[in-house]
This record gives sequence, C-alpha cells and structure tokens, in this order.
Amino acid sequence: MCDDEIHQGGAQGLTYDPGVSRRGFGLAVAATGLASAAHASPDVTEKDVDIKTADGTADAALFYPAGKGSWPAVLIWTDILGLRPVFRDMGRRLAAQGYVVLVPNPFYRVKHAPIVDPSLDFNKPEDRAKILDPANRKGMDAPGIDRDAKAYIAFLDAQAQTNKKKKAGVQGYCMGGPLTYRTAATVHDRIGAAATFHGGGLVSKDHADPLSPHNLIPQMKATVYSAVADNDDKSQPDAKDVLKASFAAAKIPARVEVYDGCAHGWCVKGSAVYNEAGAERAWSELTALYKKALA
Repeated sequence: MCDDEIHQGGAQGLTYDPGVSRRGFGLAVAATGLASAAHASPDVTEKDVDIKTADGTADAALFYPAGKGSWPAVLIWTDILGLRPVFRDMGRRLAAQGYVVLVPNPFYRVKHAPIVDPSLDFNKPEDRAKILDPANRKGMDAPGIDRDAKAYIAFLDAQAQTNKKKKAGVQGYCMGGPLTYRTAATVHDRIGAAATFHGGGLVSKDHADPLSPHNLIPQMKATVYSAVADNDDKSQPDAKDVLKASFAAAKIPARVEVYDGCAHGWCVKGSAVYNEAGAERAWSELTALYKKALA
C-alpha cells in the first residue's frame, strides 16, 4: 500500500513504508541499536566512507570481498528508515557473493545516519511526525537524486576493487524503488542490472505524469527485475501492467512479479511484515540477475 506518497520538490515515490508501522516500526528502530560489528564477516571488508556530492558530503557504508581482486559494483538504495544495521547486513551479504557494494545514507543533507532515534515511539503522533517530516527529504527531488546517483557510481568506479569493465547494478527497497529507476536511467551507460523490492510509487496514478518513475524506462539500458508486494498490487492493480507494457515498448528485458502473501516491506528484517521465505526468494532472483547481467 503506497497511498502515503510524499511529493517534495517534484520527487515521486518517496513513500512512507506501511510495512513499518507502529509495532513494526518499533522493531525496526530497535534494530538500529544493534552493533554492526556483531555481524562482521571475515570474508568481507567493511568501511564507513564519506562521498563528495554536488550537494554536500554523504555518509555511506562500503563493502567488498576480502583479499585481492576486482568485482562489479552495486549501489543499494534503502527504505525510508535509511542506512542502519539491517541494510549493512544486506551490503555485507552481497559483497560476500563477489561485489563492491555501496549503501549510502539517502538523507545525508539533513542528518548523519542513523536517522532514526531508538527512543522514538511511532505510536506517539509527535514522534511519528519526526520520521515522516518532509524536511528529512531535503534536496531529494528528481534532480537531487540524479546528482547523487552520478556521485555514488563515480565513487564506486574510483575504488581499486571495482571492475569497471563489468556493468554496475542498483537495487532499492520501498522508497528506494523509484530511486533505483532514476539511477538506471541517469547512469544508463554504467547500470547493467536494476532490481526493486516492494518499490513505492513506481507508477503514478496519472500515468502520463513525466515524473512518474515508469516514464524513465525508455532511458534505461539495464535488465530489470521488479518484485511487487501483494498488498501494493491490490491497492494499485494496474501498476504491474503499466510497468510490463512500458518495458516491452522500450524493448528493455524485464520481469515484474507480484509476491503473493508478501506485504509491503517483506524483504527487510525487523519489519512486522518480514517474510523470510519471500525475502529469500527475492534474494535468489537478485543473485541470478546480477550473475547474468553483470558477468
């Protein structure tokens, strides 16, 4: 369910994740207090890095396989709760599979990660308003995201561990879905694979809206996989058909699949709607996509 779209400065799809509501939000906030070091892998090197962008300095987490070698680059866009341990775990897991992975704090213009205060109580209106405050998305309009995407891919390409002869990948969750589409369109010469999981607002209610993420599809050159939440599909049943038709018209290889029984937010551990079977299926699809498109 993506009815709570936030349009700030013309941005599309910056949505509140309904899968992280009340009890689920509390679980997710508690997860931000976990020490990432506890999940460290001896096979992966992890660094906190700062990235110069056109709008300032973004804090981010960088992961790559330990030892000598070079690997394809992948950018991960988080959901509305931003960079936190659960997304560090995703970055670490993906790096262990043979990728150089960057997970930036998308809200760097406002606050260093984590943006969620563990003491927040989502049941309190004043606390709920803090995380949903549009001010948190300062600069996250379409041009701002495009500038960020270019900066993040350039940073990845500047790493000695990145194999620049291979295409890069990008993936996004909830709010990160539209940002993934923007990245695939903006840096189309580098992005060879793009994946979205319970992406919010990929298709605007007004299909002709030039800011609707699906209208960026003709600018892409990537192979795309979009996994749709069951309740998102029920809320906007025509969205998947619009996506499929748009990919077909642009002759972009793509798959759009509805995950029956999986609610919005199902891929992110800590959410009350986390579905392990569905999340592992999604991860398998992601792995297969990158193995083929980034080879």
